[in-house]
Amino acid sequence: MAESQKRKWNLVEKEHNREDSGFGTKATSKKARMLESDGRFNVKKMHQSFDAYWNVYHRLIELHWLKFGVLIFSFYFLINMVFAELYVAIGLQHLEGISISNGISPYWQAFFFSTQTMTTVGYGTISPDGYLTNFVAAFEALFGLMSFALMTGLLYGRFSRPSPKIRWSENALIAPYFDINGLMFRVANERSNQVFDVQVRIMFTRNELEDGELIRRYYSLDLERERVKYLATSWTIVHPITKDSVLFGETEESLRESDGEFLISIEGTNDTMSDPIHTRKSYLYNELVWGAKFVSAIDVEGSRYVLDLGKIGEYVPAQLNK
Repeated sequence: MAESQKRKWNLVEKEHNREDSGFGTKATSKKARMLESDGRFNVKKMHQSFDAYWNVYHRLIELHWLKFGVLIFSFYFLINMVFAELYVAIGLQHLEGISISNGISPYWQAFFFSTQTMTTVGYGTISPDGYLTNFVAAFEALFGLMSFALMTGLLYGRFSRPSPKIRWSENALIAPYFDINGLMFRVANERSNQVFDVQVRIMFTRNELEDGELIRRYYSLDLERERVKYLATSWTIVHPITKDSVLFGETEESLRESDGEFLISIEGTNDTMSDPIHTRKSYLYNELVWGAKFVSAIDVEGSRYVLDLGKIGEYVPAQLNK
């Protein structure tokens, strides 16, 4: 009984110390990768609460700039159309200054009066007359102030949000590395600012058969270098495939059968705002190129080094070590 309990506790300790990406051991599907190639988690959540699902603030913060601009312009235009309709419904005679001799229809004059009221510009050409019209104009002015305050907050949030532009090689390589082979991929900072104290971690995950049950296992990969002080040019990140490596003896076929995937996270600090950055990427087994090496992306032009970002993912065939 004591021996059985001891084996049980050893198994618990082994499971406790094992790496896990947060997907657990049941994520064994060969049809779904864990991370999209752009670093987004490949997870669809069901039965969320209403506020968690919509999460308007974060949706607007993360929205593409073009879509954000179109949304803001559409909101501004439609709201002013609504208030213009209200002024027309009340009666255009309650808007003093409406003229039919300027070539602009009364409706659009009400629309432009609405834009002036919402933005608190107030040119004075048209003014409200009567309790109801003044009440609507006062409410619109308050609504405009609140709306522009929210838009300002959203713009600040979008500009202040850390947004690293790390260029990744499209493929990871199994390449010759000294007298052995290594798993390699390359990254570079696309922006002109500097990223310092850069650290990388790689987690390898695959399906394994244990006691007749297919489960997902995770392994941290030791790197030639886990940290660099500055990401000034490109950085080729290498996991040496030694006899102690979990990748030792793996082949294209074995990685395909086990649905092998490499989950990568990079952390650093942006020197512009001294704010931390974090970015992720995944390489699936079919995104590995066996027997290749990266071409140099750095050249010298006069007295300066030149980094060609277009060559970050370029490689040429190379003979693997046996």
